[in-house]
Amino acid sequence: MSQPSVRDLHMAKPGEEFRIKDVDPAEVRLPVGKREGKDALKTDRQELVRLQEILYAEGKQAVLIVLQAMDTGGKDGVIRHVVAGVNPQGCIVTPFKVPTPEELAHDYLWRVHKAVPPRRMIGIFNRSHYEDVLVVRVHNLVPKAVWSKRYDQIAAFEKHLAENGVTILKFFLHISKEEQKERLEERLHDPNKQWKFSVGDLKERELWDDYMAAYQDMVNLTSTKWAPWYVIPANRNWYRNLAVGRILLETLREFNMQYPAPKDDLSGIVIPD
Repeated sequence: MSQPSVRDLHMAKPGEEFRIKDVDPAEVRLPVGKREGKDALKTDRQELVRLQEILYAEGKQAVLIVLQAMDTGGKDGVIRHVVAGVNPQGCIVTPFKVPTPEELAHDYLWRVHKAVPPRRMIGIFNRSHYEDVLVVRVHNLVPKAVWSKRYDQIAAFEKHLAENGVTILKFFLHISKEEQKERLEERLHDPNKQWKFSVGDLKERELWDDYMAAYQDMVNLTSTKWAPWYVIPANRNWYRNLAVGRILLETLREFNMQYPAPKDDLSGIVIPD
């Protein structure tokens, strides 16, 4: 019996209502346990390395991975564990922080478009253009009349990318408020993790319900046929990594990529001593 498509298990189907309360952040939707899941990820990474090499060699398309989550949601963990071992020449990670004065002088998508990976590359956005309908909305940084238009603008931007050789994989790593509390406490009390702790995270935590409403609207209004959202239960790190990795693998397999033919006729070449 074939295993279910991980994309189908976690995709927020375009045009169907997504309710964040229907997703259990601790859920495991694949028939695997923790040990088996970790072993499977190691095997998957080997195939990912092979497929990334062909993607790079073929040079016909790009992959953009978008990671969004609440603080401690696991964005760094996905980058560290899922794409570990891929050739750094073929992978670009871009973290999006508070916009610089130069970035604020342009439209909000300017800095994002510059960071879109070129053909043959895998690009990873640690946060993304979606901050402009999340933190901007929750903190009222611009009027609703401004941010509410951005859903359609973002969908159109992503359609443009998709029509020009960029396959977009968007992951909302969904953790529970209780799990975030445990992770924040771990950072607070572990000397090796205190550097990651920010008092500002506590202020954001106070706005949890506002963020959940913003994430729900984000998924409902921007999960499209050309760039659907995958909502990943992320309380269990091993399952989060496995699910994201499997979705990436399923996508790369469907490219049916081939190594390019040599530029020259190699049949008569002999390497001299």
